[in-house]
Amino acid sequence: MFENLQERLGKTLKNISGRGRLTEDNIKDTLREVRMAFLEADVALPVVREFVKQVKERAVGVEVTKSLSPGQVFIKIVREELEKAMGEANEELSLNAQPPAVVMMAGLQGAGKTTSVAKLAKFLKERKKKSVLVVSADVYRPAAIKQLETLATEVDVDFFPSDISQKPVEIATAAISHAKKKFIDVVLVDTAGRLHVDNDMMDEIKDLHKAINPIETLFVVDAMTGQDAANTAKAFDEALPLTGVILTKTDGDARGGAALSIRHITGKPIKFMGVGERTDALEPFHPDRIASRILGMGDVLSLIEEVEMKVDKEQAAKVAEKVFKGTGFTLDDFADQLKQMKNMGGMMSMLDKLPGMSNLPDAVKGQMGDKTFIQMEAIISSMTKKERARPEIIKGSRKKRIAAGSGTQVQEINKLLKQFTQMQKMMKKMKGKGGMQKMMRGMKGMLPPGMMGGGGPKF
Repeated sequence: MFENLQERLGKTLKNISGRGRLTEDNIKDTLREVRMAFLEADVALPVVREFVKQVKERAVGVEVTKSLSPGQVFIKIVREELEKAMGEANEELSLNAQPPAVVMMAGLQGAGKTTSVAKLAKFLKERKKKSVLVVSADVYRPAAIKQLETLATEVDVDFFPSDISQKPVEIATAAISHAKKKFIDVVLVDTAGRLHVDNDMMDEIKDLHKAINPIETLFVVDAMTGQDAANTAKAFDEALPLTGVILTKTDGDARGGAALSIRHITGKPIKFMGVGERTDALEPFHPDRIASRILGMGDVLSLIEEVEMKVDKEQAAKVAEKVFKGTGFTLDDFADQLKQMKNMGGMMSMLDKLPGMSNLPDAVKGQMGDKTFIQMEAIISSMTKKERARPEIIKGSRKKRIAAGSGTQVQEINKLLKQFTQMQKMMKKMKGKGGMQKMMRGMKGMLPPGMMGGGGPKF
């Protein structure tokens, strides 16, 4: 997400960051570039105008002229205004109600509403330790009811059965009544979507809202529709008292116009964003962290949270112990590391959250996708136990056998073994006094500009 905007703003702000003095002219030129970058990212025009106006007012004022590093202060202003445009801070779900807290999900067909219900159920169960019941009031699509039932089983939450012969209000009220009897904390109500906003749909959803009186009414919208997402959210907000937005498919949106437009146009906060198809690919929306990512500063806080939740700490501790004892880092350990990274959404998802990664060449990014991970796992799985423990014995005939077994080429086996040898050397450097510093120094030369003081842009 934001790749296009990140690239454009990165070049523009790099030019001004080193300026010892800012004039109205060079601020004007920079803001013209910023404006174009926003419009190309499909940010709504009123949002662009307001953003540029606010930055200009602050940049030509006392705030910058009294600073020792005006270029740096200008970027700080841009960052703060980006945060303000998106809502400044994450707004959590308000679930402080007599159980069950009812959450209603609304949105157009195809926005990813049913999947978002399952993702939110998993989030509430695992991160907030809530018991959750999901129910589908979409009586127009039997497949939607079946889909939610399948997803509920996958994320291990309760599912309340419904039927297309029932009315949406009957379904939802019966589910809430059931949740009360079972002392369930949260009920998530999936509603019917349409291909476009129409009066019948709005009347039906208004009646449902009135009958169940949810504590949260979330609008689910596809990020790839750009500023149209904000306009659709506004239309729904006029019919329903929305409390927040879930922005889906952000992993497929390189522009980011929806994220920057929704808050300004609707006044409603983006509470979550969908970052992939997996049921755990839902993240709380933090405007400050997103602003950092847009400006190429990374999002280390989110990365740390992800590591805390998804990394098998016991397995990581075993590998660390082996490294420090000097008993060797094997291909089995390497395969475990690959699995851990896959659990965190893959290498690109992790690197996207690190500062300076927007400077990585496309050719390098292409080598870090899920396809590469799957291929590496397949190669290691095609090796014998002895080969995984002692990769130095893997020569000509063994390489051919492994390539045939993993559906790859011998060159790819050679490449993996080379990467593994480099990692082994790095791990050896960690052993003994000052090992971590030695390893970091070794890594520094391998990293792209902008990381670990490697000469890239510094904001």
